[in-house]
Amino acid sequence: MSTITLDKVKTIKTLNSIAEQGLKVFKNDQYILDDASENPDAIVVRSYNMHSLEFGSNLLGIARAGAGVNNIPVDRCTEQGIVVFNTPGANANAVKELVLTLLMASSRNLFDGIAWTKALNGKGSEIPKLVEAGKKQFVGKEIKGKTLGVIGLGAIGALVANDALDLDMDVIGFDPFISVDTAWNLSRNVQRAMTIEQLFAEADYITVHVPLTNDTKGMFNKETFSIMKPGVHILNFSRGELVNEIDMAVALEDGIVGKYITDFPNENVLQMKNVVPIPHLGASTTESEENCAIMASRQVKELLETGNIKNSVNFPNAFLPYTGKVRVTVFHQNIPHMVGKITSVISNYHLNIADMVNRSRGNYAYTIIDIDNEVSGDIIPGLAEQINLVDGVVRARII
Repeated sequence: MSTITLDKVKTIKTLNSIAEQGLKVFKNDQYILDDASENPDAIVVRSYNMHSLEFGSNLLGIARAGAGVNNIPVDRCTEQGIVVFNTPGANANAVKELVLTLLMASSRNLFDGIAWTKALNGKGSEIPKLVEAGKKQFVGKEIKGKTLGVIGLGAIGALVANDALDLDMDVIGFDPFISVDTAWNLSRNVQRAMTIEQLFAEADYITVHVPLTNDTKGMFNKETFSIMKPGVHILNFSRGELVNEIDMAVALEDGIVGKYITDFPNENVLQMKNVVPIPHLGASTTESEENCAIMASRQVKELLETGNIKNSVNFPNAFLPYTGKVRVTVFHQNIPHMVGKITSVISNYHLNIADMVNRSRGNYAYTIIDIDNEVSGDIIPGLAEQINLVDGVVRARII
């Protein structure tokens, strides 16, 4: 197990090209940016596949500059006391803008019309007449007055729902796990679907913004398509695996689904009728990449300097105002008497506790303890070692 103190220079490694604005967070004498390091204190990553990597003993945190963490071995990190962060909401505006763009463009058959028009190249003076004669095949629909179903009302879904209302759409949302913060940001004019089946039955357009889990995998399938309005447009900017592609191909061929707009094209998808394939551009804006990089870097910096955790996907979020006192942070199993065992070790060193917070998440928990006494440097290694020896402790650290 490892310990770390504030006077130690900390090494940050990146595994992808990370926006410079994000890396500026580490531009001081407490940090070294070293992409060749084999034992960094933290890693900032985008899509790099980390599953085959071995982690050094110094590694305390991995920050994903984005929402999905499928490229990170989260379970292994948890077992080693490595905090995995993501950046929820940092790319929300970018995805929202693309969803609304595709919502309108696909309704107006814009992409087919553009492709057809480009194919007229070489027709010379005939082009205006051909355009007038041919445009009727691309007659589309207006979205005003239509019903948009939003599945998942997190950072992205809430923005999409609110802006769709401003476009004079009726909006119905479904999210059984909506947070208090999101509820405050969501317009009261968004109708609440009591079941996802209700949303499927009422929506002319459906956009999905939920993570890929065992429960959501293949949620768009033959059974759910049968509930939907004929000709419904489905927009998927979350994960390709949310859709059963075999069933989708049939639904598109039969006109049950009018259009499938997806940010996750593959060989199967490209062979389907009435698909609008987007080359994974949901968060691909300069602003989004900078926002994600800044957020990821700040979360890592906060962990390294104060032990506070925000937006972790594998450990509980925990915050205790940092006053500069010696701080003990402990990742441990979520089992009875752990806090008592940890504080007993601290008491054995005749140290008083000034403040403490304990948070749990599933099988694991995290405890932050501030020490009231002045603590000499020679005590710190022994204190950390003794806490690490407590049965159930994953990793103890002294700041």
